[in-house]
Amino acid sequence: MTARGPIVFTRTEGALEMGWMGRLLAGAIGAACLGVLVVAAWLRPDAHGIGTHTQLGFAACAFRARSGLPCPSCGFTTAFAYFARGNLLASVYTQPMGALLAIATATAMWVGFYIAVTGRPVHRLLTLLPSRYWLMPLMGFALLAWGWKVLLTLTGRDGW
Repeated sequence: MTARGPIVFTRTEGALEMGWMGRLLAGAIGAACLGVLVVAAWLRPDAHGIGTHTQLGFAACAFRARSGLPCPSCGFTTAFAYFARGNLLASVYTQPMGALLAIATATAMWVGFYIAVTGRPVHRLLTLLPSRYWLMPLMGFALLAWGWKVLLTLTGRDGW
């Protein structure tokens, strides 16, 4: 009797491809993410680390006006603006969660365009990592980023 190696299971059919609706949706997602990054590049980052969103016509943060402390999303637009200008360090310093979301937006743009052009459903790789492994750490990171922003405000070191 001869020893056998392990049985290897491989896919026998060809590579899966997305239909035209899926490719169109992926292209639209890529274009939307590109639009967000283009607007962020157009904005001038506020030197105080907050308030960049007022250039878009939005009101100042009511939470900050009432409490004197930044809200959990204070600095996101500024972080996006710094990221779009290629200043990752300033983006992370201003608002770490905003920098992470800017990176995710840039990644989604490239993945969306890749899927639209090639038809390969690479987004399905996300199902290999269940949300229980990344969702709670992401929420914890968001709380730490808010704490960082509050610390910068209380010590007067907010801004870049």
